Amino acid sequence: MEVFFRGYQAFTAKPDEMLARRGLSRVHHRILFFIASDPGLSVSALLARLGVSKQALNTPLRQLIEMGLVDSRPAEDDKRKRLLALTADGEQLEQRLRREQIRHLRRVFGDMGEAAVAAWLSVNQALADRPPKKSA
Repeated sequence: MEVFFRGYQAFTAKPDEMLARRGLSRVHHRILFFIASDPGLSVSALLARLGVSKQALNTPLRQLIEMGLVDSRPAEDDKRKRLLALTADGEQLEQRLRREQIRHLRRVFGDMGEAAVAAWLSVNQALADRPPKKSA
C-alpha cells in the first residue's frame, strides 16, 4: 500500500505544485480533467463521475467558474440543467497539467519495458472496473 500511495504522490506532485501557485488543489484538477474529457458535461453527470455530493462540488466548481477556467450554461432543452465546458484558459491549464503527468509516465514506462506497462495498465483497468462497494 505504501508503494501505491508514494507512486500516486509522485504522479500528482508537479500538477499539485502548478495548481497551488493558482490557489487551486487536486479537487480542482479532477473537475478540469472530467470536463476536458467530456465538454458539455452536466453538473449531475460530473457529480456522478467524481462520486461526491453537490455540496462538496459547489465551492471548487464555483471557484473555477469565477476564475474564468470553466463555463457554465443552461441546456437548450432544460434551463435548470447546467452544462460545463472549459474556457480557453481552462483548456490551457488542463493541458499543461496533463502533459506533465504524461511526461512523468513516459519516463517511467521507458525504464520499465512493454510487459510492465501492459501489466500496470491491466491492474489499473481492473481497479476502474471494480469500484469499491458502498458502505451501508
